[in-house]
Amino acid sequence: MNGESQESSAFLSSFKVPLNVWCNLIVMVQGRTVAVNMVCLDNNQRTVKTSEYMFRFIIMFDDTEGYFVIGGGKYIPGVKGYFGPVIYHRNQIVSDIMSEFYVPDVIQNLNLTRWLQTCEEFSFDMNVKISGYSIKIQQRTEAETCSHAFHKWVVKHRQTSNPQCASWEAAAPRRRHAAKLAKLLVLKHEGRAVSLHDLGRALYSLSLHKLGKARSTEVVSKVLSLLLQAGCLADTRALHMSSVLYSTGLGVQKEPFKAWLLGLLGAQKGDRLALLHLGHLHRLGLHGQPKDHDLAYAYYANIAQQTTIDRHNPSPQQTTVEAIFVNDEKMLNIQTNENHHIFQWLKHQARRGATEAEQAIARMLFWGQQGVTPNILKAVRHYERGAVQWEDPVSMYDYGIVLLQGHGVEKNIPKAVTFLKKAMDKGHVPAINALAWYYEHFEKDYKQAIQLWEQADLLMCPEAAFNLGVIYSQGLYPGKPANQYIAYKYYLKSAERGNIRGGILIADIWTTGMPGFVNRHPSDAVLWVKWAAEHNGYLGSILHKALDAYLKNDVFTSLLYYMMAAEAGYAVAQFNVAYLCEQNSGGFLDPDYASDCMWRYYNITIQSQNPNTYAFIRMGDLFYERHGNRQKNLFSAAQMYTLAALRNNPQGWYNLGVLGEEGYKLPLSILIKLGISELYLADKELLLNALYKRCRDSEDADSFFPCSLALFSVYVQTFQKHYSAAIKFCTALAVVAAPTVFLIIRGMFRRRLSLH
Repeated sequence: MNGESQESSAFLSSFKVPLNVWCNLIVMVQGRTVAVNMVCLDNNQRTVKTSEYMFRFIIMFDDTEGYFVIGGGKYIPGVKGYFGPVIYHRNQIVSDIMSEFYVPDVIQNLNLTRWLQTCEEFSFDMNVKISGYSIKIQQRTEAETCSHAFHKWVVKHRQTSNPQCASWEAAAPRRRHAAKLAKLLVLKHEGRAVSLHDLGRALYSLSLHKLGKARSTEVVSKVLSLLLQAGCLADTRALHMSSVLYSTGLGVQKEPFKAWLLGLLGAQKGDRLALLHLGHLHRLGLHGQPKDHDLAYAYYANIAQQTTIDRHNPSPQQTTVEAIFVNDEKMLNIQTNENHHIFQWLKHQARRGATEAEQAIARMLFWGQQGVTPNILKAVRHYERGAVQWEDPVSMYDYGIVLLQGHGVEKNIPKAVTFLKKAMDKGHVPAINALAWYYEHFEKDYKQAIQLWEQADLLMCPEAAFNLGVIYSQGLYPGKPANQYIAYKYYLKSAERGNIRGGILIADIWTTGMPGFVNRHPSDAVLWVKWAAEHNGYLGSILHKALDAYLKNDVFTSLLYYMMAAEAGYAVAQFNVAYLCEQNSGGFLDPDYASDCMWRYYNITIQSQNPNTYAFIRMGDLFYERHGNRQKNLFSAAQMYTLAALRNNPQGWYNLGVLGEEGYKLPLSILIKLGISELYLADKELLLNALYKRCRDSEDADSFFPCSLALFSVYVQTFQKHYSAAIKFCTALAVVAAPTVFLIIRGMFRRRLSLH
């Protein structure tokens, strides 16, 4: 709280908030007095708590300046919990607000309390079974250790033919798999303690195994209970996968509130994809949720911060996020693995001293690119060979960085600095930035660090600009005071060059503003943190699994993983889901579901920042064709084809021509966008001529022949229209000449085919 003296103050309430119960918190401010009231409902039992605090000064109010933070922020930690709707009354104290309290419909529909109760009971049941199995195995082990031959004979002949199970071993039908897994885990660990989290991971692995063998969506409903049990036992991957199944209706009935609940549970435990999913949900206002940029920002900012940490701690569970469309044959053909001929060829070239091949192998192994499984230890060996044997500046830099941070090799600062200096002397710009960081971090020589960062900044280094922003923000520039606006300009520069941390800080400034210098841009702030968050290595791992399954013709598994990334808002995955539903290889999807899937995901794809033009073509086709209850819509089809044409897709020009040939008159608004508005009142043939010419003259070589044929057809129609009498006169000649023309055309086709 800020008072008249600009003094900041805070206070603690006299009561505590109970766990696992929905409570309504009411904060009222009058002059110097702040009252905090709480009403909680637990099984329809109402509990009321009140607390009051009086400040030494009158509180200043200016709610048009600054911003509100609910649930913690930069300076105050939040709580591990869930926040419902927030209502703010500007100019009044609402009377009897406590007597009117009720749990909002959105919270009742979520039914979080029911989940927590069921999960607690299931966890208790599994704990009892794990403890029971552990005791049984320990007792059996002790008996086998201490017994002699006579004792063994007695035990053998005392055994009954129908051994009885203890009461705690009984399991409900839906829990039999979990109970069996608990027993197997205890046996595997020879009676030692097994955690519920271990059991959760085992349940998730079993779910993936069953889904991996699926050839239709029918198995999903049978596996879903295992996923929910794994999620209950703290496996966040299972929570997100379950959320995706309920959200998409893949093999189960769509239930948006269950999907939202499971997403919240995963996000509360820090699951990266669940956080992305909720950010995506509120950014676009999907599944009945309100569009809320501030709430979307909160989710995206969380995972964006985790992404910066994850990138400094590479692991086999993370891979680089690669934007690969499954209809891009060129990109699919360069995917590899350590046994693939492409990778083996690169290894051969690297051994012969090809530095680019050495760099490529090291990069693939370190970051898990192009289908290669991450292996940091092997990557470091390639960095070392490139740096020591080939004296390659890029490898010198990379080797210096892993030595500096101790990734895959023992940390060695002096050796790292030696290689970084060699790389800098060879003109490698990132090495200049890294050396500056060394001088700032280890030597505390800010003058030398700033000199190097300014040198690297002039050479367009994104990290250098970011580090200079930090220097100005913290007032570490010798002889200059802290300057947040100059820092902001450096952050913006670094973000525009592709620095993730710069993008996060720009988003932070744009979401709150910098009074007198920078206005708030909440919607743009969301785009910055979304961009940063989508560099997360755990998202990359899901995409890697999806692509790997697709290349192995396991379309169902590929679709499932792509859906997990698509529901997290990643545009490339959304396109791939739509494409897989369109192809529906093997017919494993119900035709109606496949059609709805295409509509949903192609429609979301075209709303992304840089959509694949094929999505515009397919959306145009879907509007052109009649699907189920959806009526034919030629205007919307023309709009989609226009958007594709404006992005240099020849299919867009071609399809617009087809619409024109079928008698649809393209609206003036579309012709204006295409830059041919002067043809609005012209003959149809002139418009078709212009459309097909642009199709033919595109850079896509494959479009030349079909567009040329369409153009030739227009020429024939024009000729026929204007010279019909001459055509009738020459009919006899045409009949005589037809065989000759046929032979000529066949010869042209043969020559054209021989070129390919």
